[in-house]
Amino acid sequence: MSSVQAFIVQTNLRRALLAFACALGAVGAQAQSAMPQWKGEGAVRYVCGGIGSDESNAMRAAMKEHPLALLFARSDGAYLADVQVDIKGTGGAPSLALRASGPVCLVDLPAGRYTVDAATAGGSVQSQSVTVGGSPKTASFRF
Repeated sequence: MSSVQAFIVQTNLRRALLAFACALGAVGAQAQSAMPQWKGEGAVRYVCGGIGSDESNAMRAAMKEHPLALLFARSDGAYLADVQVDIKGTGGAPSLALRASGPVCLVDLPAGRYTVDAATAGGSVQSQSVTVGGSPKTASFRF
């Protein structure tokens, strides 16, 4: 192989690697943009969503990065949105009230014990106790 041919091969390889790196960056940015906007600030904040496959995939992928995930579904397994959620902390832990605009909510709370009450528009209410701290927790509600 001549030096000109070697130069062309190296240039094409560099271009291919650069294109690949740019594509990876675009995929990562797309996953971030699929997430709905966070609400709240500091140690107490949340995001709810999961409507549409891109948003659902982004929310589920992010579950392991947050202390508490809430999942809402009907008894037949279909996802459920528009759920009123009241998270009550005990022993000085903060409280939070929100309306879940999607079937998945990621909640950032300080470590502590909490009671999560979830109520559908139809009046069904469920309650679960969770301890936040250490590994991420998931509370599933089926109505």
